[in-house]
Amino acid sequence: TQCISGCVCPAGLVLDESGDCIPEEDCPCIHNEAMYQPGEKINVDCNTCVCKNRKWECTQDECLGTCAVYGDGHYNTFDGRRFSYNGNCEYTLVQDHCGKSDMTNVTFRIITENIPCGNTGTTCSKSIKVFLEVRSYELILHEEHFSVVKRGQNDEVPYTVRYMGIYLVIETTSGMILMWDKKTSMFIKLSPDFKGQVCGLCGNYDGNGINDFTTRSQSVVENVLEFGNSWKVSSTCPDAYSIKDPCSTNPYRKSWSEKQCSIINSNVFAACHFQVDPTQYYQACVTDACACDTGGDCDCFCTAVAAYAQACSEVGVCIAWRTPSICREFYVT
Repeated sequence: TQCISGCVCPAGLVLDESGDCIPEEDCPCIHNEAMYQPGEKINVDCNTCVCKNRKWECTQDECLGTCAVYGDGHYNTFDGRRFSYNGNCEYTLVQDHCGKSDMTNVTFRIITENIPCGNTGTTCSKSIKVFLEVRSYELILHEEHFSVVKRGQNDEVPYTVRYMGIYLVIETTSGMILMWDKKTSMFIKLSPDFKGQVCGLCGNYDGNGINDFTTRSQSVVENVLEFGNSWKVSSTCPDAYSIKDPCSTNPYRKSWSEKQCSIINSNVFAACHFQVDPTQYYQACVTDACACDTGGDCDCFCTAVAAYAQACSEVGVCIAWRTPSICREFYVT
């Protein structure tokens, strides 16, 4: 309960939860249903907020843009547009210097290779290629391994590699960060310097999600298949097509999937529900768990829940959801 003003207190004082009259500047602030005292600080995205006079005063720094790619072809663009696309090919996720045939000035380009991950037509990211400095460096992330192919003569390495929890993290000197879970999920973060300067399946990062479906030819379309197919690396790959709901194809998996994925809507993630809407993450989890019918069904479920947990972490809500019985592979006691 926060402080309230009322006639029981003298002018300039307010009533606290204990019924005492105190100065307004001594009142706490609320964040994620937790109470913070005046002067206490929290981190929200890349900004720091201080509790003052019952309100949060936050710095106004521009944060990195984030594109998420996870599970069975789920995408969340830099500008927050969510869609699903299942294509069996290599695709450009993001690059700069768009709409030009001359690639010599491209600072970076990230390509994903998607392959079928079940019998229902859904596809998952199998490998990732990161090209840096006009293809001088090619970073390859494949089957839980990381390798580098160097083609240029420049001895100054334009990236660093580190591990953070379950993620392998690549950070470049140009302002790009790639987080990879060594399976089917990745998060690409870009400096605000790249706003409006990129293209690909991750969108154009111009602050407007409406025009994110911009094709390779720089035309804005509404159809996700037309958009996705335009970003194939090779024109010889077949176009993607609409697939039937995996839970309809595999009805025997639906109840299991809904039960497993209910953790996203449960009290485990309650602190995050007001910050990040769980609805679409839950639906994606159920779809993925139904679709993974050729083995690895627990991987698909864990990846989907981890995607929601990461989205919560991005807004400053860290959830300890893994247990010895739930996605215990990365459980830490």
